[in-house]
Amino acid sequence: MSVLQPKTALLSVSDKTGIAEFAQGLHQQGVKILSTGGTAKVIEAVGIPITKVSDVTGVAEMMDGRVKTLHPTIHGGILGRRDQHAADAKDHGIEWIDLVVVNLYPFAQTIAGTDDFDQAIENIDIGGPAMVRAAAKNLDWVSVVVNSADYQMVLDEMASGGITQVTRKALSAKAFAHTANYDALIAKYLNEEKFPQQLALAYERQEILRYGENPHQQAALYRAPLCADFSLMNAQQHQGKPLSYNNMVDAQGGLDCLSEFDMPACVVVKHANPCGVAQADTIEQAFECAWHADNKSAFGGIVALNRTCNKTIAQFLSSVFVEIVIAPKFDDEALACFAQKPNLRVLDLGGAVPTPGALCYKFLDDGLLVQDRDNHSITSDHWELVSETQPDAVQMGSMLFAWKVVKHIKSNGILLAKGNVTTGVGAGQVSRVDAVELAISKAGAAVGGSVLASDAFFPFRDSIDLIAQAGIKAIIQPGGSIRDTEVIDACNEHKITMVLTKKRCFNH
Repeated sequence: MSVLQPKTALLSVSDKTGIAEFAQGLHQQGVKILSTGGTAKVIEAVGIPITKVSDVTGVAEMMDGRVKTLHPTIHGGILGRRDQHAADAKDHGIEWIDLVVVNLYPFAQTIAGTDDFDQAIENIDIGGPAMVRAAAKNLDWVSVVVNSADYQMVLDEMASGGITQVTRKALSAKAFAHTANYDALIAKYLNEEKFPQQLALAYERQEILRYGENPHQQAALYRAPLCADFSLMNAQQHQGKPLSYNNMVDAQGGLDCLSEFDMPACVVVKHANPCGVAQADTIEQAFECAWHADNKSAFGGIVALNRTCNKTIAQFLSSVFVEIVIAPKFDDEALACFAQKPNLRVLDLGGAVPTPGALCYKFLDDGLLVQDRDNHSITSDHWELVSETQPDAVQMGSMLFAWKVVKHIKSNGILLAKGNVTTGVGAGQVSRVDAVELAISKAGAAVGGSVLASDAFFPFRDSIDLIAQAGIKAIIQPGGSIRDTEVIDACNEHKITMVLTKKRCFNH
């Protein structure tokens, strides 16, 4: 069948947005409407006649509404093929149902608003998914609608002669995705395993992006049903153009690094790598230090703050070029200042404090990697001093700061820091000595007195010799090389402090 004109429709929805208007449109086109419970009341309230499902089945709704549509008369009317099963339908008094309009109990909203397990379980829909899947399977004869955004399109096609096979196939795909996401969310809620045998992810498209990483690539943004408070997905955009693919990747990198800090902190990100990071007693001091740590790289970057953005910071950022400013809150004076620069994107996290996520995901072609997020932290009690030279208190504080940041630099990663401010970043290099050279070059005159953090061990002493020539006097690194002794001897030779964390922090 290429085009179908529904004669009987079953409407049973939890989200009643637009359902009365849709029912009115169906009624005007002569469609008989079957309905249940609350949906029936909404439709009847606007004067549209309906037939209750219980009148069709001959069985009243029972068990507090748990059982109402699970009946052969309903499912036979949906699932039956009109050519093959006409005799069966006649023998059993089954009327064909040509259009099924169903969306499911609000499970996501329920678990977002309560910790009551029993209430959550009660909001698992059974009859709804059964009808949706039955209608979606029988797309040669039945149309299924699960999204109110499709109501008008269906009415328009019916007014033009009928619902086409192409449309029914698209609606069927949406229906199966709807129930798959629903089941995935329930499975995630019930599952207590970190890495279950079967992993289903539920995401809904939020928007089509202008393009992906490059203008010739198409891209879209998908959102998980339940997002943490501290999430880019929950940020309110006060102004500026829509976020691009690269904007989002960079902003997420800034938030990931920012989650390391309890004190006022600022992270400046460029191409997914922190290029300037600082913590201080005030957010103004942290911002100023982070920006000037590498203001050349900060051009066109992203600024992430973990305290309210105020007029002082806004005035400075309005005088330079950055893509995004993101903060827990913005005061009114800051927003007024940014309004003078309308293309700047201003993202407000609604007061949420930075918190690290639990798991991270990386997609491969036909595969998915899932791991714990690298949320480990260390103190000086955790590291091992392996050099003859002891670190002083300033060096110890700087090394702890540097270790928090180097975790967020693409491997091979080297970070230089002085106090609680980065001075040089060597990111994404194919050898460790290249990363050291780049970090020293980026630090320039600030290299002297800096400490150095490395995301993995030094395979040779060549990096230590370079570090010594630059005047760096303290190193924090994981250790674990077969040449650790050679590297430690080089540190002793140059009177450099070295501590080992025994934890690698690659970031690929």
